[in-house]
Amino acid sequence: MNAKEIRDRFPALQRSVHGRPWVYLDNAATSQRLQAVLDCWMEMNIQKNANIHRAVHTVAVEATEAFEFTRDFVASLLHASREEIVFTSGATASLNLVASCFGEAFIGEGDEILVSEAEHHSNLVPWQMLCARKKAVLKPVRIENSGALLPDTLEKCISERTKIVAISHISNVLGIINPVKDLVAVCHRKGIPVLVDGAQGMVHQAVDVADLDCDFYVFSGHKLFAATGTGVLYGKKKWLDRLPPYMGGGEMIETVRFSGTTYAAAPGRFEAGTQNIASIPTLVPALEFLHTVQQDAETVSEQQAITAYMLDALQSDERIRLYGVPRRTEEKIPLFSFTVTGAHHEDLALILDKMGIAVRSGQMCAEPLMDRFGVTGMLRASFAPYNTMEEAVYFMQSLNKAIKMLV
Repeated sequence: MNAKEIRDRFPALQRSVHGRPWVYLDNAATSQRLQAVLDCWMEMNIQKNANIHRAVHTVAVEATEAFEFTRDFVASLLHASREEIVFTSGATASLNLVASCFGEAFIGEGDEILVSEAEHHSNLVPWQMLCARKKAVLKPVRIENSGALLPDTLEKCISERTKIVAISHISNVLGIINPVKDLVAVCHRKGIPVLVDGAQGMVHQAVDVADLDCDFYVFSGHKLFAATGTGVLYGKKKWLDRLPPYMGGGEMIETVRFSGTTYAAAPGRFEAGTQNIASIPTLVPALEFLHTVQQDAETVSEQQAITAYMLDALQSDERIRLYGVPRRTEEKIPLFSFTVTGAHHEDLALILDKMGIAVRSGQMCAEPLMDRFGVTGMLRASFAPYNTMEEAVYFMQSLNKAIKMLV
């Protein structure tokens, strides 16, 4: 598919901002919605609006079938079994679920949990909360100045008290693709399970959890063109079967008596109450589209060209400091966080907005990483398959104008 064919499938991209064509470069925060996703969501709300797993009437059966078909679809895409797929409201909910349940079952006083210093707050704060409850220790794993997380560095941080390692597939700030398979292998040699935050990884990589051999993998639907309030937790069956429930309520039970309650097998044990019936099925058209563009040679080539262009343009400007510099272009997704000498990131973002360009400014929910690099915030431009080289060139031209206004 060429860029125009892709863009035609996203109604929001047709709008203008401040009288200019909208250039949306905040995709790492959330993507725009695919028309097929909007159609699916409307169909679920209008034609299949009934609670799932409960009633036997026609519409309830149709809603249940759509929901469970999505589970089968996601499992197949990830090379997992359907019993290993838990639906949540997003990556944050998935991470909190694992931190709470794994922590309840396996973490005790003095035990250690390792996270990298490049983690999103969602893969850091839940573990901190757990450590506070259990009197455990959260240990950060240092990244290289380039943004890389090295297996050797991780291995040196592991001790006999380490119980789990939680790392991102791709940092939402640095855009560097971590060598997840190697990192998992390091941990497994020492018998330690690994959780991978795939909020960015799922968007930019074809994910095979069997090949990665990770114990948990999480991602959000809203970052890959699906509806908001959708998320996936993959967990190896051997782990899900050993974890206690996260929340209590309907559908997560086997039997309920005042004398005691027994719980359903995974994944039902972790899906208490009414699920996001209308939105979860939008993962199917979204992931179908994502899989298509990830395999499309023209789209892949365009994204690689944008990455190479942006790396060269940002690194060749002495006013700009880029964070997340790969050894090879293939190790970088089209996501670029940087600071400009003498210009505040938020001022730059406001000026760029007047030029019709949407970018992210601030700490990107990664305050420890900002401290690591000695800055209070950054400016981030993140590209999706519907972004074009023309937009990348326009962004750099506009950024230059914005800098000249401020410096």
